[in-house]
Amino acid sequence: MASTTDQQEKGTTNKVTLESTAKQLPTPILSSSPGLTMYQLFDGKGENEGGSSTFTYLISCDTSKRAILIDPVLEQVERDSTLINTLGLSLKYCLNTHCHADHVTGSGQLKQIFSECQSCISQASGAKADIYFEPNQKFEWAPGHVLNILATPGHTSGCVCFYDSQLGVFTGDTLMIGGCGRTDFQEGDADQLYDSVYERLFVLPDDTIVYPAHDYKGNTSSTIGVEKTTNPRLSKTKSDFVKIMENLNLSYPGKIDIAVPANMKCGVF
Repeated sequence: MASTTDQQEKGTTNKVTLESTAKQLPTPILSSSPGLTMYQLFDGKGENEGGSSTFTYLISCDTSKRAILIDPVLEQVERDSTLINTLGLSLKYCLNTHCHADHVTGSGQLKQIFSECQSCISQASGAKADIYFEPNQKFEWAPGHVLNILATPGHTSGCVCFYDSQLGVFTGDTLMIGGCGRTDFQEGDADQLYDSVYERLFVLPDDTIVYPAHDYKGNTSSTIGVEKTTNPRLSKTKSDFVKIMENLNLSYPGKIDIAVPANMKCGVF
């Protein structure tokens, strides 16, 4: 039989382990959406990272413990799966806002780890997936929790955004903080992107929080109201916006020849 001292030491060890695990967890984002917990995760340029400056969003239902990942990154699968398991969640869906050109989606490997997980992307993307999104679809990912699918082509022909009136809008590359995705490849169309933003996103309430797929300047979120009035590209007229996009002179994406073919499978192997 263990002595009182042994039991106390064991109890202390367990407590320290739990506290250490808690300290390693990222801080969840506070939201006004009841019953949900959300983490904003980032693919930086450190060792064993993808360097894509991609935000991945883990959202879970506090009651059912169901969870979704928005725009997972291949190099961050271990980080994401560890977090999901540590929190005791059940990953049901990997949602991709579009067929990315700067990183390979983590959907495929996550499906291998979580057998019930399904990959999702828009039908218009032309990519393979378990579930296809249609414009204006209401996607119930957990009991009582629905994302509205907003079709926002322009950066690519298959871009969509995910909107929850209390949580915010996940804009992918359609709308970034002080910018937007480029339109010079993957059937990009500056006219179409401008219309998508103004007809689908800028009609949302001004206090809607914008959660983009990328940021390169240390920002994490914005609001629709701020972007409508201060975005250097999208606060302009359409003709001015098109001229800006035509003259960006951006370099060829470094991972596009690897990422696009892989992402056209969208986790279905």
